[in-house]
Amino acid sequence: MSRDHAIRVASPTEQTNPNTRDIDLLPTLDVLQLFNSEDRTVPEAVGRVLPELAEAVDLAVAALRSGGRVHYVGAGTSGRLAVLDAAELIPTFNAPPDWFIAHQAGGPEAYQQAVENAEDDEDAGAREIRAQGSDKDFVFGLAASGRTPYVLSALTAAKEIGATTALLTSNPDPGEVPADVVIAADTGPEPISGSTRMKAGTAQKLVLTSFSTAVMIKLGRVYSNFMVSMLATNAKLRGRTINILQESTGESEQACADALTAAGDDLKTALVHLLSGADVERSAAALAVADGQVRDALRSLEG
Repeated sequence: MSRDHAIRVASPTEQTNPNTRDIDLLPTLDVLQLFNSEDRTVPEAVGRVLPELAEAVDLAVAALRSGGRVHYVGAGTSGRLAVLDAAELIPTFNAPPDWFIAHQAGGPEAYQQAVENAEDDEDAGAREIRAQGSDKDFVFGLAASGRTPYVLSALTAAKEIGATTALLTSNPDPGEVPADVVIAADTGPEPISGSTRMKAGTAQKLVLTSFSTAVMIKLGRVYSNFMVSMLATNAKLRGRTINILQESTGESEQACADALTAAGDDLKTALVHLLSGADVERSAAALAVADGQVRDALRSLEG
């Protein structure tokens, strides 16, 4: 596409916000108060699309349970937020590194700076999904305007290979898109016209964090509200795992430390061991049969 080619996008994210006109004339505190006021509308916008988000979570869980993967696809801020979310799942939930794959328009170079015309490269989005995707996968596109060519082409390719798909956008009317689920969090005009790193980006961060955490919960990587799949790879994390064991079992610090050592620093095994009274070997075996679900493992040991 030539450098002088222009596209006008019909989306609220590109409109002028009447609440922030002449913001450049205001004192610093007033500028920040206006930003804060606009930011407060974002959680409400996300709240309105929770039913659609729940559908996306269930599709992703089904994909992972069938041996597939979750692909995030985005450009600019959307892609960088996707990269961040995917990266954080590994240390937080001990998620396998190939469960969530983030595709950023322009590749790794675009993590820190813009890559010219990357978001308009339709071939790149489709090519990446065809090369790395399968009919077992779930492909989650992120585009504030709902019209990003790189993202839409990736979703089209995903549909062609039989993957399930979703699109996250801040455009309430993105038109016909190749997605099984459209999550349209209408965040309205940005405080600075067209700067979708602001409200639309905040909505994307909220949605992605909720999406991936809910997926981890459904896959048994949370017990109650504890991160029970994390690994104690250093002194700080070992202390955190002992705290989790104490809070969830009511046992003493020493008893929890001993259980963790006996379980080879596997928090789930130590937890099932302490809650059920079964030895470490039976606890680990019950977890294996229960596909890592703590509550299912406990029920099997009670039977």
